[in-house]
Amino acid sequence: MAGLKSIIALAFVLACGFLLVILSGALYQNWWPLFVVATYVLAPLPNFIFSKCGPNESIYSENTGNGYKDFGQFLTAILIVTGVCLPIVLAHSNAITIPAMIMSIGGGALVYSTIISYTHFFANEGDDF
Repeated sequence: MAGLKSIIALAFVLACGFLLVILSGALYQNWWPLFVVATYVLAPLPNFIFSKCGPNESIYSENTGNGYKDFGQFLTAILIVTGVCLPIVLAHSNAITIPAMIMSIGGGALVYSTIISYTHFFANEGDDF
Protein backbone atom coordinates (compact mmCIF):
# COMPACT_ATOMS: atom_id res chain seq x y z
CA MET A 1 0.00 0.00 0.00
CA ALA A 2 1.43 3.29 -1.03
CA GLY A 3 1.34 6.20 1.34
CA LEU A 4 1.90 9.88 1.49
CA LYS A 5 5.68 9.56 1.20
CA SER A 6 5.44 7.81 -2.15
CA ILE A 7 3.04 10.45 -3.46
CA ILE A 8 5.43 13.22 -2.40
CA ALA A 9 8.40 11.40 -3.95
CA LEU A 10 6.54 10.84 -7.23
CA ALA A 11 5.47 14.49 -7.35
CA PHE A 12 9.07 15.59 -6.78
CA VAL A 13 10.41 13.34 -9.55
CA LEU A 14 7.64 14.50 -11.92
CA ALA A 15 8.45 18.15 -11.17
CA CYS A 16 12.15 17.50 -11.82
CA GLY A 17 11.30 15.88 -15.14
CA PHE A 18 9.20 18.81 -16.29
CA LEU A 19 11.87 21.22 -15.03
CA LEU A 20 14.49 19.50 -17.18
CA VAL A 21 12.30 19.73 -20.26
CA ILE A 22 11.49 23.40 -19.65
CA LEU A 23 15.16 24.18 -19.00
CA SER A 24 16.16 22.39 -22.20
CA GLY A 25 14.18 25.03 -24.04
CA ALA A 26 14.85 28.04 -21.84
CA LEU A 27 18.62 27.70 -21.45
CA TYR A 28 19.24 27.44 -25.17
CA GLN A 29 16.54 29.89 -26.33
CA ASN A 30 14.87 27.25 -28.47
CA TRP A 31 11.43 25.97 -27.56
CA TRP A 32 11.27 22.93 -29.89
CA PRO A 33 11.90 20.43 -27.04
CA LEU A 34 8.56 21.40 -25.49
CA PHE A 35 6.77 19.35 -28.16
CA VAL A 36 7.80 16.33 -26.10
CA VAL A 37 5.34 17.43 -23.40
CA ALA A 38 2.48 16.60 -25.79
CA THR A 39 3.61 12.98 -25.80
CA TYR A 40 3.63 12.97 -21.97
CA VAL A 41 0.01 14.01 -21.97
CA LEU A 42 -1.08 11.66 -24.74
CA ALA A 43 0.94 8.54 -23.75
CA PRO A 44 -1.33 7.15 -20.99
CA LEU A 45 -4.59 7.90 -22.86
CA PRO A 46 -4.67 4.86 -25.22
CA ASN A 47 -4.14 2.46 -22.32
CA PHE A 48 -6.88 4.16 -20.34
CA ILE A 49 -9.35 4.21 -23.22
CA PHE A 50 -8.74 0.76 -24.67
CA SER A 51 -8.45 -1.06 -21.33
CA LYS A 52 -12.17 -0.42 -20.82
CA CYS A 53 -13.09 -1.95 -24.21
CA GLY A 54 -13.79 -5.61 -24.73
CA PRO A 55 -13.90 -8.47 -22.27
CA ASN A 56 -11.39 -8.52 -19.44
CA GLU A 57 -10.85 -12.28 -19.21
CA SER A 58 -12.04 -15.35 -20.96
CA ILE A 59 -13.64 -18.12 -18.95
CA TYR A 60 -12.39 -20.94 -21.16
CA SER A 61 -8.68 -20.19 -21.45
CA GLU A 62 -6.14 -18.27 -19.45
CA ASN A 63 -3.94 -16.98 -22.25
CA THR A 64 -6.37 -15.32 -24.64
CA GLY A 65 -5.38 -11.79 -25.54
CA ASN A 66 -7.62 -8.80 -25.66
CA GLY A 67 -7.15 -7.08 -29.01
CA TYR A 68 -8.34 -3.75 -27.71
CA LYS A 69 -5.87 -3.74 -24.82
CA ASP A 70 -3.07 -4.81 -27.13
CA PHE A 71 -3.87 -2.01 -29.56
CA GLY A 72 -3.93 0.51 -26.70
CA GLN A 73 -0.54 -0.71 -25.51
CA PHE A 74 0.76 -0.48 -29.07
CA LEU A 75 -0.36 3.15 -29.38
CA THR A 76 1.16 3.95 -25.98
CA ALA A 77 4.45 2.40 -27.08
CA ILE A 78 4.40 4.51 -30.25
CA LEU A 79 3.91 7.67 -28.19
CA ILE A 80 6.69 6.77 -25.74
CA VAL A 81 9.12 6.04 -28.57
CA THR A 82 8.10 9.34 -30.17
CA GLY A 83 8.79 11.18 -26.92
CA VAL A 84 12.27 9.68 -26.71
CA CYS A 85 13.18 9.95 -30.39
CA LEU A 86 11.81 13.42 -31.12
CA PRO A 87 14.67 15.21 -29.32
CA ILE A 88 17.17 12.97 -31.12
CA VAL A 89 15.68 13.86 -34.50
CA LEU A 90 15.61 17.55 -33.60
CA ALA A 91 19.25 17.44 -32.54
CA HIS A 92 20.22 15.55 -35.69
CA SER A 93 18.59 18.21 -37.86
CA ASN A 94 20.37 20.94 -35.83
CA ALA A 95 17.07 22.39 -34.63
CA ILE A 96 18.24 21.98 -31.00
CA THR A 97 21.64 21.50 -29.40
CA ILE A 98 23.00 18.23 -28.02
CA PRO A 99 22.78 19.37 -24.34
CA ALA A 100 19.14 20.35 -24.90
CA MET A 101 18.53 16.89 -26.36
CA ILE A 102 20.12 15.21 -23.35
CA MET A 103 18.09 17.33 -20.92
CA SER A 104 14.88 16.64 -22.82
CA ILE A 105 15.46 12.88 -22.92
CA GLY A 106 16.42 12.86 -19.23
CA GLY A 107 13.28 14.80 -18.32
CA GLY A 108 11.20 12.42 -20.43
CA ALA A 109 12.73 9.42 -18.68
CA LEU A 110 11.84 10.94 -15.31
CA VAL A 111 8.25 11.69 -16.37
CA TYR A 112 7.68 8.26 -17.89
CA SER A 113 9.20 6.50 -14.89
CA THR A 114 6.89 8.52 -12.64
CA ILE A 115 3.86 7.42 -14.67
CA ILE A 116 4.95 3.78 -14.51
CA SER A 117 5.68 4.00 -10.77
CA TYR A 118 2.32 5.62 -10.10
CA THR A 119 0.46 2.85 -11.92
CA HIS A 120 2.55 0.25 -10.08
CA PHE A 121 1.93 1.70 -6.62
CA PHE A 122 -1.71 2.68 -6.97
CA ALA A 123 -3.20 0.09 -9.32
CA ASN A 124 -6.10 -1.91 -7.98
CA GLU A 125 -5.36 -5.58 -8.60
CA GLY A 126 -8.88 -6.74 -7.94
CA ASP A 127 -12.25 -5.86 -6.60
CA ASP A 128 -12.58 -5.33 -2.90
CA PHE A 129 -15.81 -7.32 -2.76
